[in-house]
Amino acid sequence: MQQRRQRCDEVTEPEYGDTWVYESIVGALPGIDLTDWQAVLLQIAIFEVSLLFLAWAYDLWDAALAGTAAVFVAAVGSLAMVRIGDGTRSLVLPESYQRLLFGSSVEVVLAVLAFVALVTHLFVFDPERAANPLVETLFGERPDVIPVYLMLLVLWDLCYRIGTSWWASVVALWRSYRFSFDAETAAALRRVDLTNVVFGLAQLALVPFIVDRPVLLFAVGGHVVAVTVVSVLAVLTVEVQEGD
Repeated sequence: MQQRRQRCDEVTEPEYGDTWVYESIVGALPGIDLTDWQAVLLQIAIFEVSLLFLAWAYDLWDAALAGTAAVFVAAVGSLAMVRIGDGTRSLVLPESYQRLLFGSSVEVVLAVLAFVALVTHLFVFDPERAANPLVETLFGERPDVIPVYLMLLVLWDLCYRIGTSWWASVVALWRSYRFSFDAETAAALRRVDLTNVVFGLAQLALVPFIVDRPVLLFAVGGHVVAVTVVSVLAVLTVEVQEGD
């Protein structure tokens, strides 16, 4: 056994929480007890019904198509987060790994950074450099407040899930480098990591709407490639404990 690895033989309780912020919010809704699928379906229904209503009210059907793609990717992200969370919590894993993954809330920091960068791009960088800014293309020269508000809400939802995906992949690679596991646990962790890859690839659904936006295309494409590469490395390097 290499010295850089530590064995994971006992169940330990995480000290700083063991759920994503998203899961905590859903679980804290008063008087509501939703399954994972019900929570995701509710999320899709609220966003998509609001999106279609505003598209009808403001005649923004082009924006509705792009918005539907964003809602779809966010929904896939919600399912991925739940599967990663449930899959991780069901295993015997080191406390430090669980604390980093769930209790650090680094995914929220990454989401805020991504969202601020996206808003800056949409409302400052893009209008200064593009002949047809994306916001103007989708919402017209004088965008109405309510559709833009919904757009930003959906984009925040999407950025949060993207931030979570990136953090999960980074922590997974650290976990594979730092620890070793029994064969059954290692196989389950590989499935968890591949779930993150699936979510990353689902983000390619956004590409048709930003194919003429080099910065956004590079950001989305770069994220998909990075998450895929890091997660696959985590899958390939997870080490199985030798028998006692």
